[in-house]
Amino acid sequence: MSQPEIVQPRARRPGKKSIINRTSAHEDHLAVNDPRAESGRSSGTSTPVPSDAPPSVKATFSARKQKRAANKHRMFPTIEYAARVSHFDPKSDYRDFRGFFVLFWVALTIMVITTMLRNLRENGAPLILSQWAILTENIYELALSELLMGASTFLCLPLHLMYMKSSSLFRWHYTGMAIQSIFQACWLYFWIRWPFLRTWTWTAQVFFTLHTLALSMKMHSYAFYNGHLSETRRRLHALDKPETASKAAVRRYPSAQSRLGEIPQDSDSESEDNNDSINHLRDDLALELVSPMGKVTYPANLTINNFTDFLFCPTLCYELEYPRTDGIDWLELFYKSLAVFGCIFLLAITSEEFIIPVLQELQPRIRAATQLSDFALVLAESTSRLLFPFMISFLLVFLVIFEYLCGAFAELTCFADRHFYSDWWNSCDWLEFSREWNIPVHHFFLRHVYSASRGHMSRPFATFITFLISALAHELVMGCITKKLRGYGFFMMMMQMPIVLVQRSRWLRGRTLLNNVLFWCSMILGLSMMCSFYVLV
Repeated sequence: MSQPEIVQPRARRPGKKSIINRTSAHEDHLAVNDPRAESGRSSGTSTPVPSDAPPSVKATFSARKQKRAANKHRMFPTIEYAARVSHFDPKSDYRDFRGFFVLFWVALTIMVITTMLRNLRENGAPLILSQWAILTENIYELALSELLMGASTFLCLPLHLMYMKSSSLFRWHYTGMAIQSIFQACWLYFWIRWPFLRTWTWTAQVFFTLHTLALSMKMHSYAFYNGHLSETRRRLHALDKPETASKAAVRRYPSAQSRLGEIPQDSDSESEDNNDSINHLRDDLALELVSPMGKVTYPANLTINNFTDFLFCPTLCYELEYPRTDGIDWLELFYKSLAVFGCIFLLAITSEEFIIPVLQELQPRIRAATQLSDFALVLAESTSRLLFPFMISFLLVFLVIFEYLCGAFAELTCFADRHFYSDWWNSCDWLEFSREWNIPVHHFFLRHVYSASRGHMSRPFATFITFLISALAHELVMGCITKKLRGYGFFMMMMQMPIVLVQRSRWLRGRTLLNNVLFWCSMILGLSMMCSFYVLV
């Protein structure tokens, strides 16, 4: 297996098709122009199709041997994976930016050394981590619950096999989708409630809740994509008898990188010959059942190994096949795993030295405040003193999740597409930030929430629904941290939409530097203010 050509992360608009693997594009061109591919003959590496095989089998075989031209869209919203590195990877074209990355770590090292010297002078010990007991209190019960929760997701596989094999009642488009939705809702409710019932510490509860949400999104993507493929397969086989089969035009769904207002749709052409129309429809359906790289065909993917691999891959959108590296770089895996624990240690130091003391000092004052001016003054002081600690905490959380944890699982599974984030630090508004700082979640919401909603509602309302679901998830996480459901996080998340409208108005549109300054000010101020409200109010 040869090492795929690595595509570098782009500074702006990483979703454009130009970032897709140039090697794959070259192979597409060769496949389209290869006369052997056009004839559907065997390449010598696979079993030829018998001449008397049904047309659906021939179409599937042809789809495996040649890829559609670049301007063709798959029916289901497709995530275009390619072998890519992250911005901070030494092999990245943005390695010139690594100087600031190194400066960040040097500054944190100075912070830790200064803290250790101060603690040694005041307390006789370099480090005092009172949060350590909280981090380790429920660790064994947490591990067992994680194992049971992960095992319960495998129920998706037999359920989908039932949807696929059923010829009537339990088909995906009949009752299968409803059964799957009810199962997912019950599954999510039970595992969200579980840590609350067990009265875990906030650290264990936040970790478990975040993992629950991630597995819930994985289950949804796996079920709904394979459900779509099961109906596509039925329709393809029905075309073996075209007299009774549906000949409705294929609806074109957007890819994850296309603008939803520019989705091409196949139209019914009365002038087109009936046989050509059937062959064209058959080719489209067969193409949908084949992975983008042409190596996996539905339903050969419905195996325990395939589902297990998807659970461990650092992506939330299911595909039949992902680009892979040659093997595991064990040294790289060790470094990323070590960095995960290093970031957690730094988060504990930041919380212990710069966040908890401020909240403990100001909490009695906020309770003793009798006038609105005193109350506002304490909140303003709390917000200002927490600005820098929360900025550091936010950057550490970003690094530990998207650079190191996702990178470690990518290395472990040989997942080649390491493009988990783009240059969100250059964002000019919250909509741009939501697209670029968490690309796996952005892809999921675009594919399974926004795109799914666009068939039933307008673009602004679909955007509102997407933000609403995201805001509810953030409020849930804040409730796990503070044991309070106040709605502050939900309100601040929903406030991003009017802020975006203001920043994209004619007075601020195009003012890149100003909008970036406003973005960073609202980011840092919002984190500190939200913590102050949740803890003190």
